[in-house]
Amino acid sequence: MWYGIVVTFEYTQALFILIYYWIRALGRVLFVHDVEKNVGNETILVTGAGSGLGRGVAKRLAALGATVVLWDVNEKGNEDTKRQILDSWPSAKVYSMRVNLCDREDIYRTAKQVKDQVGDVTIVINNAGVVSGKSLLDIDDASIQRTFDVNIIAHFWVLKSFLGSMLAANRGHIVTIASGAGIFGIGKLTDYCSSKYAAVGLHDALTAELKQQHKDGIQTTVICPTFINTGMFHGVSGTATSVSLLDENYVCDSIVEAIRKNKHFVMLPPSTTLFYILKGLLPNECTDRFLRFFGLSKAMDTFVGRK
Repeated sequence: MWYGIVVTFEYTQALFILIYYWIRALGRVLFVHDVEKNVGNETILVTGAGSGLGRGVAKRLAALGATVVLWDVNEKGNEDTKRQILDSWPSAKVYSMRVNLCDREDIYRTAKQVKDQVGDVTIVINNAGVVSGKSLLDIDDASIQRTFDVNIIAHFWVLKSFLGSMLAANRGHIVTIASGAGIFGIGKLTDYCSSKYAAVGLHDALTAELKQQHKDGIQTTVICPTFINTGMFHGVSGTATSVSLLDENYVCDSIVEAIRKNKHFVMLPPSTTLFYILKGLLPNECTDRFLRFFGLSKAMDTFVGRK
């Protein structure tokens, strides 16, 4: 009997806490305008900077005066990003470094190079990603390993390299570019979805760890977009306008805005947040019907990818 009373009391407390923070969050949305922080004094590491989102975000941050460190295994693409930045902003502080994110020691070596040549990194953007786009039994072992190495395992080596100085100063920002595929499972993306689910989990766990350590000066942000027209998901198709390929520039602008406003969790387009909220409440049959209705159950059937 006493056990039931105690449990009821605890759940009642939890409900009041939930209501309080929902009201508080709604009040912020309606009445408080977030001030965008100045990134001019930040040193920002961007992985996967040789193309796509990495290039677009790096260019925007350089335009705002940040010191930008570009990492990519594609040396030519990385140098092209650096050249484009300097062509537009000749006084920009930008460094281009080739690194293989599948190689832990190469990450550690290049991280030391960053510390020696540039200094402490204050914002890390784990953006690099790869995709196979095949059914589970059609993906070769090496591709599965590469997907996990780039999409999530490398995050740990990057964070172990740069988080220490952030903790010491109680100042920094960890940005994880995950995916809507880290929220919803999609056929022919078993390895990709699994790695992105892990990226969202890393974000959540690291956020909790930083709070436990009272490091309130270190921000965390995770971005979960649907398919983007960077070329990475070239060929995917859906039957609904709401799941058409997102514009790369829109996503880059949204990422920079999220960084400057210290947003914690961002889904793109914002309308997909509703499905995230409903996911735990809907029966499996309803979820499956939604995927079929929006064409996501067969979206990868026409996948071509980046050449």
